[in-house]
Amino acid sequence: MVPAVRAMLRVHRDHERDRSSAACATRRAHSSVGARTDHDLGPTDVVGRRTPAVQPLLGQRGTGAGDYVGVMVGAVSVRRREQLREFLRARRERISPGEVGLPVGGRRRTPGLRREEVAMLAGVGVSWYTWLEQGRDISVSGDVLDAVAGALRMNESERAHLYLLAGLNPPPANGSGTEVTAEIRALLDGWERGPAVVRDRYWNILAFNTLAGRIFGCDDGEPHNCLVTFFTSPRYRGLPEIWAAAAPGVVAAYRADAALAPHDEEFGRVAEELVASSPEFAQLWDRHEVGVPAQAVNALLHPEAGELYFDATTLTVADNPHWSVVLYNPKPGTATHARLTTLPHLHLTESA
Repeated sequence: MVPAVRAMLRVHRDHERDRSSAACATRRAHSSVGARTDHDLGPTDVVGRRTPAVQPLLGQRGTGAGDYVGVMVGAVSVRRREQLREFLRARRERISPGEVGLPVGGRRRTPGLRREEVAMLAGVGVSWYTWLEQGRDISVSGDVLDAVAGALRMNESERAHLYLLAGLNPPPANGSGTEVTAEIRALLDGWERGPAVVRDRYWNILAFNTLAGRIFGCDDGEPHNCLVTFFTSPRYRGLPEIWAAAAPGVVAAYRADAALAPHDEEFGRVAEELVASSPEFAQLWDRHEVGVPAQAVNALLHPEAGELYFDATTLTVADNPHWSVVLYNPKPGTATHARLTTLPHLHLTESA
């Protein structure tokens, strides 16, 4: 074989070997990451094309629903920690050393307090606070967050926000006080269509208009709780069929309110006392049902006016979010409105 032919054959063999190596590399790439086979494709779109399936993040295995939920939860957690970092830094930078009794001297590269100064004021380690502000995934407690909130002079809304960003349930808000304001009393007095009451988070009645006092019997100078009254007052129990239909929803709504403050013992105290006095409540409370207050008819048997039916609307007091104003309207299609007018000595411009 002449040299020229041998050279041509050698070039051909080298070319075939290169093509084979490239094909193997391509197959390996398709079998690892980035390749889209029929197994990797999702459902067809509106024009019949196959759409890519959701792929897991790098380092995660599987493409099932559980993996996708895990990715979403992880993304939410990362974003929450980013917001925590930004929030703490902003709160730290707004406070000058002089405001908290620290020396002002010396040149500072950043405004506000240094991280080590916040840690000292809060009584926590510098490294721990640094990790917290950096948004690292560390364990925190309510006591430590309260100390940080105090060091950074956070108000109640900011402290609750700090708890949420740190992944904890915020403590109950204190509200603006326990006295019902003149403005709220004026609202009760002005509600002439029916009863009107203010109740706290435990369903204790804090204030009421004259109609509420006469209709619900809460004008006797004694403290009244809406849950207790519903289960013990002859006025509510006087319409047994309507009462029995409404009772499970009432208990479920109270348990839902109690669940918002799991460490508040007052909810438990009210429930325990009612369990001891009402077998019906004890049975329903043991069912552990939870629900939101339903727009049910409030019905009672008044000793003077007879059967009364009301629709109730519940409003939240803005500066005391754990208080509710409940306004009652006579139920259309009933004789309730006419019967209210038969009650003597009503002064519709008074509240208690």
